[in-house]
Amino acid sequence: MELTTVWFLLIAVLWTGYLVLEGFDFGVGMLLPVVGRGADSAGTDTHRRVLLNTIGPVWDGNEVWLLVAGGATFAAFPEWYATLFSGFYLPLLLILLALIGRGVAFEYRGKVDDPAWRRRWDLVIIVGSFLPSLLWGVAFANIVRGVAIDADRQVTSSLFDLLNPYALLGGLTTLTLFALHGAVFLALKSGGAVRERAGLVAARLAPVALVVAGTFAVWTQLAHGKGWTWAAVVVAAVALLGAVAATRVRREGVAFVLTTLVIVAAVVLIFGSLFPNVMPSTTDPAFSLTTSNAASTPYTLKVMTWIAVGLTPFVLLYQGWTYWVFRQRISAEHIPAHTGLPGRRRLPAQRGVPTQRH
Repeated sequence: MELTTVWFLLIAVLWTGYLVLEGFDFGVGMLLPVVGRGADSAGTDTHRRVLLNTIGPVWDGNEVWLLVAGGATFAAFPEWYATLFSGFYLPLLLILLALIGRGVAFEYRGKVDDPAWRRRWDLVIIVGSFLPSLLWGVAFANIVRGVAIDADRQVTSSLFDLLNPYALLGGLTTLTLFALHGAVFLALKSGGAVRERAGLVAARLAPVALVVAGTFAVWTQLAHGKGWTWAAVVVAAVALLGAVAATRVRREGVAFVLTTLVIVAAVVLIFGSLFPNVMPSTTDPAFSLTTSNAASTPYTLKVMTWIAVGLTPFVLLYQGWTYWVFRQRISAEHIPAHTGLPGRRRLPAQRGVPTQRH
């Protein structure tokens, strides 16, 4: 097997890891106002802290997969990286800003003991989880469908060209799949009222995800797929049906494995349909970027391969150990009192109360 093919497969694996792990992160963030509800303000805050603590120890480690996938694409296929970022500049910028805001919100939400302060950061977490969930699907759908690339390997499509029906359906697919993946993860990792509510939300989301993701998978297969990628469609459909059944009988562990399998099958379908192209051109097939004309030199790929073989096992072992250490369920009883700074008190003049003049 050629090294260009090996690195195409490795990049697909890296994206699989990112979408599986960050997928439930995004789902938890999006479900914050739905699952994180309580009888009063204090109860709502406690339940939201349960949600955030389920992903607290792992969310930043999950984002490492995105950094490695981007770095590997830059090093192994620099033409692909350059064309992708120049053509999808605005969507990728929005994703980057959303991820930065989300990370800052995780860190700052508990710094001040003030309900208004926490509500503002909660909104940042919700938006910062919603936008990437939608835009990653739009981006990957456009990559599979193809974009207008000229002879200079520049994308000439406008933003409105990227928002075509197929790409929007791709965005809805990742949005619903990640929300379902997050709900199942919450039911698996939490206890008490949060677990009950997460289970109900997962049971309601599962049929919606089945319809949306099923339509996108069949459309992708019929328009861009190959004969063997029907296997990925079948695996995704069976796994999603199994996830629907598992959520209804509250088998959270089985449901999480099955939603993971759905995302894996979706990535296989996308990258399998794409190969040997990495960015097809709708202007002229001769302008398409392929694993051959977008790749680095053989020497660069050879050095990268040895580095990947040496370091990847340590990264996988470390991340696996992290998940094992923080494997316990979390419930409201485990949430301590706030230790943040007291909220800012407004002065009488700031509240509109007239001050006494001397």
